[in-house]
Amino acid sequence: MSRSLRVLQIVPSISLVYGGPSQMVLGFSQGLAAQGAEVTILTTDANGDVDQDPLDVPLNCAIAQDGYQIRYFRSAPFRRYKFSLGLLTWLALYAHEFDIAHIHALFSPVSSIAAAIARSQNLPYVLRPLGTLDPADLQKKRQLKRLYAALLERHNLAGAAALHFTSDQEAKVSERFGVVTRDWVMPLGVTAGDAVSAEAIAATRQEYRVSSDRPLVLFMSRIDPKKGLDLLLPALEQLYAEGRTFHLVIAGANPQDASYENQIRAQVQASPLANCTTFTGFVSGEAKSALLQAADLFVLPSYYENFGVAVAEAMAAGVPVVISDQVHIWSGIQRSHSGWVVPCAIPALTEAIRLALHHPGDRRQRGANAQAYARQHFSWEAIAQQMLGAYEQVVHYQP
Repeated sequence: MSRSLRVLQIVPSISLVYGGPSQMVLGFSQGLAAQGAEVTILTTDANGDVDQDPLDVPLNCAIAQDGYQIRYFRSAPFRRYKFSLGLLTWLALYAHEFDIAHIHALFSPVSSIAAAIARSQNLPYVLRPLGTLDPADLQKKRQLKRLYAALLERHNLAGAAALHFTSDQEAKVSERFGVVTRDWVMPLGVTAGDAVSAEAIAATRQEYRVSSDRPLVLFMSRIDPKKGLDLLLPALEQLYAEGRTFHLVIAGANPQDASYENQIRAQVQASPLANCTTFTGFVSGEAKSALLQAADLFVLPSYYENFGVAVAEAMAAGVPVVISDQVHIWSGIQRSHSGWVVPCAIPALTEAIRLALHHPGDRRQRGANAQAYARQHFSWEAIAQQMLGAYEQVVHYQP
């Protein structure tokens, strides 16, 4: 095209509360802008579904950031569902000014209605399901989701220029409700944090009570039942009973379900792991970078994970990973020897962590492999170039 491609990114929220899959829209937009696209993010001020205050941001005005623009709208009247009548009204008025929309999340009212508006305005759109088409995820509120799909999402899938999946496995297992779709498989990117000094790493380990002679085993994710803590904690208890030395750091929180987070904290406190476990709460920025680079091993035995942003971040920091084969980027990790891949079973997880703790040289080599793999496959620059080419094909062939 002779002019810059005008791209809308539509996502219910980019609050840190909702984790990496929503936050990635920021890095994605920066990457697209660096390649010359004019990018606008439409989102809401939603900041949690329970008692959290909304994001403290200007509303319904263009905010310049890292080469792109963000427009926030009030999440109302259905705050729990991140709905925004203001966002949808704006989209109906200005959709014609854009070439393509990339809509992130299904089974979310603002995303579903945004897709319907895009169709009515002849604006081509791409849908990124964020794992919501995974059969395991569809089991939650199954009957309601089937009805929702029949009324809204089936039409949205049928009208999409493409579905954006972040791994081959996510695309393979996803439900389409009888619709034939065009699939794009492109991973998410991660931004490697700045190198952290040895002094900062030592200070981080001291802050979290990790002695210098103990491997730091890091779980960094939302504290949620799907993340496999019910596998990880018994596995580590077994290794502790064997006399293995380590320190577990659980970095994360769950403002959406404080009761489950409290349950996990109480479980650890009542177990032998109480003496070698630190809960940090949510970490970000320099503290997150320092914690990643201080870690000796990253563990995420999720029951299902359409990508695994935290896994990719750990790899970019040079940390070897132990993950389940339900984290959908597992095949690349296995091929590149960037860590250990196990089924969702306590004995297999225990054995993988045992091997990792027993062989520090192997850990270091797999960490180096992980960092090299992340640089090659999870670069925002490469992903943005690939996505822009796909966008332009869609826009070029629109009738």
